[in-house]
Amino acid sequence: MRPFDQDFAFARALGMKMVERGEGRCTMAIDINAEQHFSPQRAAHGGVAYSLADSAMGGALTSLLPDDQWCATLEIKFNYHVRVAEGRLTCEAAVVHRGKRIANVEARLYQDDRLVSSANGNFAIFAAPAA
Repeated sequence: MRPFDQDFAFARALGMKMVERGEGRCTMAIDINAEQHFSPQRAAHGGVAYSLADSAMGGALTSLLPDDQWCATLEIKFNYHVRVAEGRLTCEAAVVHRGKRIANVEARLYQDDRLVSSANGNFAIFAAPAA
């Protein structure tokens, strides 16, 4: 399995951390702080949770792909359930179904053991471009 977070500058910029990855599953986390992640409404910007989910979902799928295949997000349905405050936000993602060209992946995001968001998405699987 190739490394997932190597050279992933966007994830590092937001403060995402890989917790665990393998066998079609991926857990990532981010420590939410007001200065870096809050919207004017004094809650974490929705894009932070979405980005964490999208990244973890991609991590779950790539854990199943050989080195000569890549994936890309086709679409994600994202549900915001409750406000995300300061503290650790954790996303647990798992591949639901992997076909030859399309995979379905789901994610659950938790803060203090409380479900705050959920997502389900489809990802394209394709040959990695030649180096």
